[in-house]
Amino acid sequence: MPQQIAEPAVAGKSSGPVIVARSVLKTYRKSATPALSGMSVEVNAGEFYGLIGANGAGKTTLISLCCGLLSQDSGTVLVMGLEPRHHPRQVKKLIALVPQHIALYERLTASENLLFLGKMYGLGGAQLRDRVADCLAFVQLSRHAEQRVATYSSGMKRRLNLGAGLLAEPCILFLDEPTVGIDIQSRQLIYDNLRELNRCGTTIFYTTHYLREAQELCSRIGIVNGGRLIDEGPPELLLARNQSGSLDGLLLRLAGTGPDDG
Repeated sequence: MPQQIAEPAVAGKSSGPVIVARSVLKTYRKSATPALSGMSVEVNAGEFYGLIGANGAGKTTLISLCCGLLSQDSGTVLVMGLEPRHHPRQVKKLIALVPQHIALYERLTASENLLFLGKMYGLGGAQLRDRVADCLAFVQLSRHAEQRVATYSSGMKRRLNLGAGLLAEPCILFLDEPTVGIDIQSRQLIYDNLRELNRCGTTIFYTTHYLREAQELCSRIGIVNGGRLIDEGPPELLLARNQSGSLDGLLLRLAGTGPDDG
């Protein structure tokens, strides 16, 4: 079992859902088709919410809006009751994003990466050293702390990527395809870590292409296609309501195969 991480401190309580998107429209420049076309979704505190859909369905765009990396054209996006585009600093103190692409410096060791990123979060001294040690232990990389990231396997990099996202003890953790291209042992370790984080009170917003993964981990799942939420609910309820034997079949029936354009 992974080492337990302390329950996150709630620095900006919000009544009602902690993530809200209402009628969100977002179109990228030079694109004739909206990435989000009336997207609406709500996530409650303490949920493990999964968003599934084909590449190009709008999953990463929604996460980017919630994290203040993009601004919507219209509609409402709220995180802990705050609008990310108007209150980016306050929102960033409450959340963490583990992106699909590895966000680490390969020439640095694992410890050096976390120390550097921790300083960017405003941590320092004994507090920072303790957080680095806790995060490395949590993702079971303590023995490899002084090893350069360039020598890590894909699974180890994914685990360190997750550890980096936990440094500031976020209230909400956004994960965008966090287990792409890794071995089954690292994937299982990440599953165990995420269950423990969620058990300790962290709200998790998760996108994945692995539908069995979503069914195993998430308390509620949303299916997105064409930039809109087309169905959602607990996995068992989704399958029963749509008379489907698997999420794979349900996704194909509701959303089609979808474009594979990232």
